[in-house]
This record gives sequence, structure tokens and C-alpha cells, in this order.
Amino acid sequence: METSAFVIAGLIVALFAVFTVMRAVRIVPQARARNVERLGRYHRTLNPGLNLVIPYIDRVHPVIDLREQVVSFKPQPVITEDNLVVEIDTVLYFQVTDPRAAFYEIANFLQAVEQLTVTTLRNVVGSMDLEKTLTSRDTINSQLRGVLDEATGKWGLRVNRVEIKAIDPPQSIKDAMQKQMRAERDKRAAILGAEGQRQSQILTAEGDKQAAVLRAEGNRTAAILQAEGQSRAIDEVFQAVHRNDPDPKLLAWQYLQMLPQLAQGSGSTFWVIPSEVTSALQGVSRAFSEVLPKSPATREKPTDDMAAQAANDTAQAAEAAAAALADAVKADRVTPDALPSQPPH
Repeated sequence: METSAFVIAGLIVALFAVFTVMRAVRIVPQARARNVERLGRYHRTLNPGLNLVIPYIDRVHPVIDLREQVVSFKPQPVITEDNLVVEIDTVLYFQVTDPRAAFYEIANFLQAVEQLTVTTLRNVVGSMDLEKTLTSRDTINSQLRGVLDEATGKWGLRVNRVEIKAIDPPQSIKDAMQKQMRAERDKRAAILGAEGQRQSQILTAEGDKQAAVLRAEGNRTAAILQAEGQSRAIDEVFQAVHRNDPDPKLLAWQYLQMLPQLAQGSGSTFWVIPSEVTSALQGVSRAFSEVLPKSPATREKPTDDMAAQAANDTAQAAEAAAAALADAVKADRVTPDALPSQPPH
């Protein structure tokens, strides 16, 4: 009986010793920290790794995470300067730098940071109107970070970043903003359409201008070429006339051929002929009754039938001219003109 009692007592002592040793050894993970109180008073902070404490005297508190933490707060109603209520959702990035202060200076540092963020956000946004609030996120973020970092420094915290996830205005304001954006888009579309039409008209006008210029240049070139052609034709005729040396009889014959055409004009109520028309007619008659010398153009001898036909046509033309002259004198349409007696050259 005594042996079994000693065995049981030895087992109890051994278990107590093992339990005591286990309580004396504390392992802290990397980027973590634990505060130790000795007899109810802060003693030290356990660093990452193996640490020894006095069992039953030292009290080790829960692990405090030293890594950067991200906390997303629920949307908070905030009133802007123009009395509009907007819902603002924020995200906070912070890190515990002093485990002792984070544990003893504030009861719940996460709740404290959230309330401080809401209060600071209302102060910052309350001095801005809605339009400035929607377009000044960077300004709001920097102001929030400055205020929170200063206030949480004594709590052993460092606020690294404050970001605004969303700013939700009332539904009526959203509808008005959508209408405004739609109107702006319609305005830009109308402006672009007008600009396109203007550019199209400008290009069309420039094309018409260039076409007109090219057309005018073409007409000018054609007129110049036509004038040059007429000039060359007149020059060739003039040279041909002078090379063949026409006599006054030929010129009188050409003049008589034009008299019937002058008399046929609708506006020919008064026209003048030289006084030596009669002598011209007689000269023409004599010219065709005489034998003319051969010109370079008539070196080939015509046949008898051709000569007879030419003489007959000449006589008929002379008779027609004389008849036209007589009709004109009867109708008082002819006034003899005292021109010089020299025949035209």
C-alpha cells in the first residue's frame, strides 16, 4: 500500500513539474508580440522566438499582431457643406508599432480607430460641397491620414494609408448627374457633328474652287490655242494670197459674191455700195470673156466641159448680183457711195 502511494505521489509530482516547465517556456511567432505581467504589473514584452517566464507569477497576455492590417469600415452617412447626405465607405491600413501602448493605452484600439475615422471624415467632408467631395478624394485621404496618424501615435499605432472606396450621393442626385452627363454627351455629339459638317463644306468648297480654277485655266489654254490656230490660218491665207498675187478683177468678183448675202439680212434696211459697181460688173464680164494667164494653182489644164461649166456659173452669178442690185435700188434700200475710184486691193 505504501509503495503504491509513493508511486502515485511521484506521478503527480512529475506531472506538475512537466506542467510547470511547459508554462515557463513560451514561443512567440515572427511579427508577433506578447505582454508579460508579473504580479499584476507590466514586466516586459516577449519577442519572437523562445522565451522563459516564471510560472504562476508571470502572466502572459494574448498575441498582438505587428503586421500591417487592413480594416474596411461600413459606409457612414456624412453631410456635405451644401446639406446633402452622402454615404462614404473607407478602408484603413495601420500597423502596431508599440505592443505595450496598444494593450495598455487603449482598451480596443480597432474600435477607437473606426470611431476616430468617422469623426474626422465628417469634419473634413463637412467643409466641402458635393462636387468638390466627388473630385477631391486624394485631398480627403491625405487629411484623414494626417489626423489619424497624429491621434493614434500615443496608442502605439501607425496609420499608413486611408482610402475612400465609394462615395454614394442620394438617388435623386444620381439621377440629376446622369441627366447632366447625358446632356454633356449630346452637346459634344452635336458639336462634333457640326464640326464634321463644317469640314465637309470647307473641303467641298475648296474642291469646287480648284475645279473652277482648273476649268478656267483649261478654257484659257483652249482659247489661246484656238487664237493661235486662227492666227496661223489667217497668216497662211494671207501668205497664199500674196504668193498668188491676185489682181483687182478677182477682188471685185469676191465683192460681188457677198452682195446677195448682204441683201438677205433681216436688219439690212440700209446698206451702201460703191458707185463703180457697174464698172466692176463689166470688168468681171470682160475678165471671163478674155483668156487669163495660168496661175501656179491652175497649172493643170482643165477639160473643155469643166471650162464651159465654170463660165456658165460665173455668168449666172454676175446676173444674180445685177438683179439683186436692181431690186435694192427699186426698194430705196441702196444709196450710192462716193468712194474713191480706186479698186480695192
